[in-house]
Amino acid sequence: MFRNNYDNDAITFSPQGRIFQIEYASEAVKQGSATVGLCSKTHVVLVALKRNAEDLSSYQKKIISVDTHLGLSLAGLASDARVLSNFMKRQAIASKMTYDRPIPVERIVEEIGDRAQSNTQNYSNRPYGVGLMVAGVDDTGPHLFEFQPSGMTQEMVACAIGARSQMARTYLERSLESFADCTREELVTHGLKALKESLNQDKELTVENASVGVVGVAETESGKKKLEAFRLYDGEEMGPLLERALAGEGTKQEGEGEAQGESMDTS
Repeated sequence: MFRNNYDNDAITFSPQGRIFQIEYASEAVKQGSATVGLCSKTHVVLVALKRNAEDLSSYQKKIISVDTHLGLSLAGLASDARVLSNFMKRQAIASKMTYDRPIPVERIVEEIGDRAQSNTQNYSNRPYGVGLMVAGVDDTGPHLFEFQPSGMTQEMVACAIGARSQMARTYLERSLESFADCTREELVTHGLKALKESLNQDKELTVENASVGVVGVAETESGKKKLEAFRLYDGEEMGPLLERALAGEGTKQEGEGEAQGESMDTS
């Protein structure tokens, strides 16, 4: 009833305890194309669906490398994500120059959370209209964090944000127990299958509209752990990953079709 009296800035609470500008920013995240993140004991995988504004334009970049041990995927306003990713890059460089070590994943996520939350305390600022999933590896192992426009951050085992992401979350919940022991390839396969669940029925994952980011640790012959630097798969590099992930889909559909045909013949 009095909604318009309380949504002119990001610092005024409504009588119900809501800040409408933050809710509007969260709605921008829900309108963005879906992105999925998964974490195992050794790797973190980000999978994102790219969009193009029109047929004449290129596909928008959805996964950004921050450092050799760190990367992020986004859903929402790409311009806001660019500002936050540049801030994260500066913090990563500062950590190496000051402490001679990569910045811990949890610390850099807390810093962008504090930066976003401070926007809700100043009249002249607005919330960031973007949601992020931050994937990285540090001394404590692989980590996956979700960042929300309100400044809230939380560590996740698996997560999906963006348009129709509930379908992807349902897939992740069904397969949750298997993620911890997955290999690098299996984790990518799960991520692509989850992303496929968020698509409309008339759309398919292709090398143009999908991208994958992977970071993790691997054991050397001597038994020591070695960092596998963050790597982005895009364009033609996505071909083998999509073939492996979706290889069983056609066979499964053919089998279901034959089974339905046989049941129709016997009836």
